[in-house]
This record gives sequence, C-alpha cells and structure tokens, in this order.
Amino acid sequence: MFRSYLRLLLFTFGLLAGIQVPGLINDYSQRVEAHLFESRQALDGFKQTAERFFNGDLQALLRHYRSSDDPVFNSDANSIESLMIRNELLENEWQALQGSWASRTWHVLVQPDPQMREETLKGYSYQILLVPEAIGWGIGAGFVLAFMVESLLLAIGWVIMGGRRRVVKESWR
Repeated sequence: MFRSYLRLLLFTFGLLAGIQVPGLINDYSQRVEAHLFESRQALDGFKQTAERFFNGDLQALLRHYRSSDDPVFNSDANSIESLMIRNELLENEWQALQGSWASRTWHVLVQPDPQMREETLKGYSYQILLVPEAIGWGIGAGFVLAFMVESLLLAIGWVIMGGRRRVVKESWR
C-alpha cells in the first residue's frame, strides 16, 4: 500500500514539474522577443543613417565612425558595435526558437543565453497551462519520475536482500 501511495505521489510531483516546461519555454520566448524588438529599435536610427549615406551597410557606418579623429565618434563606434553584437545574438536566439517544439525545448533547456535564462527564471511564476504540450510533458515527466524512483528503490532492495526475493504468503481472503 505504501508503494502505491509513493508511486502516486511521485507521479503527481512529476506531473506538476513537467507541466512547467511549456510555460518556461513560452516565458523565455516572450523575453527574447521583447529584447529583440528593443534592440531593433535601438539600432533603427543608425540603420537610417546607414541607408542615407552607406546604402544600408551598418559595417560601413561603423568603419566611418572608427576612422574619424574625433574621440566622440570613436566612442559612438563602440556603442554601435555593442548594439550590433547584441542584436545579432538576439536574432540568433529568436531563430533558434522558431523551430519545432522539440528543438525549442532543447534550446531553452540545454543552450539558452545565460543572461536571458537568469531573467526568465527570476521572473517566472509557476503556472498550469492546459495545452496539449503541457499535458504531454506532465504525464511524461510523472511517469518517468515514478518509474525511475521505484526502479531505484527496487534495485537497492534487491542489493540489500542479496538478490533474493521476499516471499509473501497470500491470504485466503
């Protein structure tokens, strides 16, 4: 009876933990999208200048700023370059999040941008999404957790008992 309750408790815990995965992925995606829009807006004025004077080539604008003898222009070149690097990183993150649910999940769980991951985790609030992905994640995680823990406990019991099975006498009831 205790094993049944333990199995049920582990499954429930796994279910609730698994349901969080799609919510976390959704929050991470929204955070990346918001930062990407902000980055694009920050570069907008420089892009317009590059359009007017350098046929839209931001690298040419950056080289022009760097070649200037004016220290203000050199400082602005560093600012433009950091904005361009940040924008490229965010564009790559956004592209990684446009794939299938499996590739999005893999990206967010294994190789997210560290700063975005920290922001997402700090701002994340537990939620229960009733969408097919969340239900699938919840049931899968619940089953895997219950199966793994029960298997581990049975293996430990088998080692302690020396490989012998405990014989349980059946009741006539």
